[in-house]
Amino acid sequence: MKDITFKWFTVCLWITVTLTVVLVSPLRAELAHGERGIVATVHPLATDAAINAFKRGGNAIDAVVVAALTLGVVDGHNSGIGGGCFMLIRLADGKFVAIDGREMAPAAATRDMYVRDGKADTTLSQIGPLASGTPGALAVYAAACERHGRLPLKDHLLAAAEIAERGFKVDSKYAGRLKSHAATFAKFEGSRKVFLKPNGQPWAEGETLRQPDLARTYRAIAKHGTGWFYGGPFARMVGDWMKNNGGIMTADDFRNYRVKFREPISTTYRGFKVVSFSPPSSGGVHVLQMLNILQSFDLKPLGHNSPDMIHLVIEAMKIAFADRAYWLGDPDFTSVPRGLVSPAYAKTLAARIRMDHATVVAGHSTPDRAADDVFGKHTTHFSTADAEGNWVACTATINTTFGSKVVVPGTGVVLNNQMDDFSAQPGVPNSAKLIGAEANAIAPGKRPLSSMSPTIVLKDGQPILAIGAAGGPTIISQTLLGLIGVLDFGQAVDTALGNTRFHHQWSPDEVKVERTMSSPVREELRRRGHKLTEVNTLGVSQAVARDPVTRRFTGAHDPRVAGKASGW
Repeated sequence: MKDITFKWFTVCLWITVTLTVVLVSPLRAELAHGERGIVATVHPLATDAAINAFKRGGNAIDAVVVAALTLGVVDGHNSGIGGGCFMLIRLADGKFVAIDGREMAPAAATRDMYVRDGKADTTLSQIGPLASGTPGALAVYAAACERHGRLPLKDHLLAAAEIAERGFKVDSKYAGRLKSHAATFAKFEGSRKVFLKPNGQPWAEGETLRQPDLARTYRAIAKHGTGWFYGGPFARMVGDWMKNNGGIMTADDFRNYRVKFREPISTTYRGFKVVSFSPPSSGGVHVLQMLNILQSFDLKPLGHNSPDMIHLVIEAMKIAFADRAYWLGDPDFTSVPRGLVSPAYAKTLAARIRMDHATVVAGHSTPDRAADDVFGKHTTHFSTADAEGNWVACTATINTTFGSKVVVPGTGVVLNNQMDDFSAQPGVPNSAKLIGAEANAIAPGKRPLSSMSPTIVLKDGQPILAIGAAGGPTIISQTLLGLIGVLDFGQAVDTALGNTRFHHQWSPDEVKVERTMSSPVREELRRRGHKLTEVNTLGVSQAVARDPVTRRFTGAHDPRVAGKASGW
């Protein structure tokens, strides 16, 4: 029976490629196929750059790095070298590498730096000079290339610099974001120069956006090395601007930045090994925790996206997000229990779920040995793989759209607003309405909690899927739902793309559902006590897959965006 089930799944996986979801079932991502390599990103130019890296002799690590640097040009509202990333790599020899490039709080950061008159002013952590942490994305790309790539980092920087210099056509989504934030850009000289035309209007759809300052920054790093960025001229420019504009980040903060090599975490689910990122990623922890909870239930007989299935997953989401709010933080500063991903702990949580009504989750639970068994010390996702066996799932971010909205004059680099991912005050929601506790309080050199969830799935020791998502806390639910569609229901992922998404993060106590959820399902969920809030879309995902028998790659981008998947 197991052989039959696996063969059936294998046939589906040959078609399966991405864990992206769309609003209407008939709409599916266009599948790309490859024999030697595969890549999926949110922008055609980034995907093309990755394929070119393959053709120049690069591997999956080279492909993901050049894609990331290109996305910093053409998708700069989501990511760039002014932000951070988590990169999960499965090497051809079977080893996993998890590189943490999360931003760090400046040395002058204080616990109450956003508190005014006794209350947290979250505007300060979201916009302007106090909003940014020291960026780590470039350090990750350099480390990945030096240790595991075949091409030098400078080649990838120069390829992206060419695009920044010649420009790219602004699409409707990018134009809409520029228009939405034009008034804020106008407050900052560097941002005005990049994102507004001389007449003060934002660049419109179809117009060509050129970024010569960003091109010069990329070329300078290519010529002088990452030291030019971390402690050199770039760091000094940022430090001087911050000093003159009320910020606290200094050149020393850049000089002292280091990537962290984390131990990946994993669980076994329905016979598959699921590997993800450890803290300060809350995403990896809670994707695995929710899978462990759901392991106690047989979802397939319930029917995909039936009221029973959705109810079960919502209940698992609530429980996990309650734990997230209390326990999760930077493991170098706080004790994060390993027991959160224990199957035994998950069984105790699963026992609390009732099928006939929504359960009130008052707060966090406590796994065994929580005190002593601990982890050691707006966003985009893109995935690549090559025929040698290298796989990469990378999620990069500058946090909310255009980060802090600050571009330091002369650099072209959008700085993140990742400080908003800390708990400005325990219990005070951030821009994503997430709340945190002492574990995620601000401290100098600390890394804020993240929802990024780069994940790789293996069957019989061989990687078959690299997935992840973008969209704040919905990253976690998107990744979970994609895994359920493929691993529980054997769906081809282009079918899974048409499934309606839903998300619950414990606080606020509401279920966000895409508008295509059927009326009977919505009514039944309300009858069981769930409060529903309808939204148009929930996030964006990308993934690549490989059939374990034919060894053929497939890949796809999220059909919500004008991305691209391509094979070689």
